[in-house]
Amino acid sequence: MSARQAWTAWLDYLTLERRASPRTVRAYGDNVLAYLNFLERHRGESLGLSAMGEITAADLRGYLAFRRQGEDALAPRSVAQALSSIRAFHRYLDQRHGVANAAVGLVRGPRLKVGLPRPVSEDQARDLLAEAAGDTERDPWETARDEAVLTLLWGCGLRISEALSLTWSAIPLGQSLRIIGKGGKTRIVPVLDAVREAMDVYLNELPFVLSTDEPLFRAKRGGPLSPRHVQGLVQNLRGRLGLSDRVTPHAFRHAFATHLLGAGADLRAIQDLLGHASLSTTQRYTQVDAAGLLAAYQAAHPKA
Repeated sequence: MSARQAWTAWLDYLTLERRASPRTVRAYGDNVLAYLNFLERHRGESLGLSAMGEITAADLRGYLAFRRQGEDALAPRSVAQALSSIRAFHRYLDQRHGVANAAVGLVRGPRLKVGLPRPVSEDQARDLLAEAAGDTERDPWETARDEAVLTLLWGCGLRISEALSLTWSAIPLGQSLRIIGKGGKTRIVPVLDAVREAMDVYLNELPFVLSTDEPLFRAKRGGPLSPRHVQGLVQNLRGRLGLSDRVTPHAFRHAFATHLLGAGADLRAIQDLLGHASLSTTQRYTQVDAAGLLAAYQAAHPKA
């Protein structure tokens, strides 16, 4: 087997066994293909499977340095993502084909500044929902749909892809909702009355008849609603309200976490509700909440 054949088998493994999203498979595949192309040019020959066990730390560092040069130079975060993809590929070669390479683990990626989540405030979230609901230039069912999507993102802490993947089989909404998130991981999230009410209004206005396995949220002509529509909706709403470009659909998910944390919710519970694999990812919200408390203190305390 050649390295390129192993690369093809790895993509099948990511798709069929790991159930990675098409976007993830494409990103990982592109990163590793560029890595293999570099190695073949560097060595002047095609790579067999056994050659992947002979790649040195210097080879890999040379590739990463190459990707940070020229007009198409990658940003540090993209370099780190490329290195993560390459490590994943080498782990697969070790586990499935017995081609180990300890040298890959010796290479460190660039240091990255970990950014904090950027949630919308409670007032901003309410204003965005009210602005969406008050749009009289569109059909009532479209207005109800937009309000329902945003309410779902904020009230249940969903990603756009998770909200748009809900099908008619989830109706009627009960006290909780079963969500299939990243990597096919399943979690249960509670459904607030406000979310249920917004969804009921939308479904009562919906002019299309759907089968059990069809997505709930529909575009104007009846096809599935796209993530781009939701992104464009929030972009339009924030422009009308004069809000920062940091206000995105994902900011509603961040708001879900920070508002729960501010109200005293347990960090582990928030981790489960968001579907985070690592608690360290969820812990970033404690920094956001602390920053908010400090800002309020400095604004209100007479000695600040």
